[in-house]
Amino acid sequence: MQKKEVSKKILVTGGAGFLGSHLCEALLRSGHRVTCLDNFSTGLRRNIQHLENAKGFDFIEHDIITPIDLDVDQIFNLACPASPPHYQADPVHTTLTSVLGSLNLLELARRRGARIFQASTSEVYGDPYVHPQVESYWGNVNSFGPRACYDEGKRCAETLFFDYHQSHGVAIKIARIFNTYGPRMGPDDGRVVSNFIVQALKGDDITVYGDGSQTRSFCFVDDLIDGFLRLMASPETFTGPVNLGNPCEFTIGALARHVIELTGSTSRMVYRPLPVDDPRQRRPNISFAMRELDWQPRTTLLAGLKKTIRHFERLLANPELEFAEVA
Repeated sequence: MQKKEVSKKILVTGGAGFLGSHLCEALLRSGHRVTCLDNFSTGLRRNIQHLENAKGFDFIEHDIITPIDLDVDQIFNLACPASPPHYQADPVHTTLTSVLGSLNLLELARRRGARIFQASTSEVYGDPYVHPQVESYWGNVNSFGPRACYDEGKRCAETLFFDYHQSHGVAIKIARIFNTYGPRMGPDDGRVVSNFIVQALKGDDITVYGDGSQTRSFCFVDDLIDGFLRLMASPETFTGPVNLGNPCEFTIGALARHVIELTGSTSRMVYRPLPVDDPRQRRPNISFAMRELDWQPRTTLLAGLKKTIRHFERLLANPELEFAEVA
């Protein structure tokens, strides 16, 4: 008989966001006490509305650039806008969230003896010269381009995590997240999957930046959350960073065609100039995660897109509908 996991007091920052709300649900299902913290810069209250009366769930409206003291056993730091339109809207605050916010949470972890998880990103690899990307690759990042507030903020956060681990013995876990999609994304999310689906469902032109030959690897949200939980539960000696993403690579043009076909849309693809520093290739090497965490994604792109399209169909039909009801 499998031993039941001991209930823990867990803080999820950015918990009202797309990924954070799914993580809060998964932790509550496992019997943990969850404190969800969010400043609603991009998170939405309706993402967590269905959890408000759940046993063991609490919510705090707070910005992590301001210190906070809580009694916690574990911390999942997911607080930071993750799509270019959102993190570029206030680049200074984005950088502060990654750097000062991480510092505040690491101090909390040090004081409380808590294990802490950092949601880092594949953006630390920049526009990579190594393909697929492995954790040992140092990356090719423009330190002052329009994406730098996010890319360099996350890189600095990783440095802080390792410094606290080495200097103060803080138990750390670092995940480098690749493109993720699924139910509970917002229609104004700004990332390619949500953009294409919303445009297709509305019958608008589908905007493809560049010639559509640049590639991405898309991981369904349920698979990613499973990776989070496995990483946090891994032995203390395993710190990461570890790539979490789907190694199946698709061109942006192929993604647009899949969305048009699955939605039955009459939308046409139109092409616009590629944004500055937009990566030409993005695909994780997940050998490390497979070996150390026994983890790999199981949801195919077509299966995940169908679930995500249903989410947006219901959301566009009723914008006030709680995301829990459309997931």
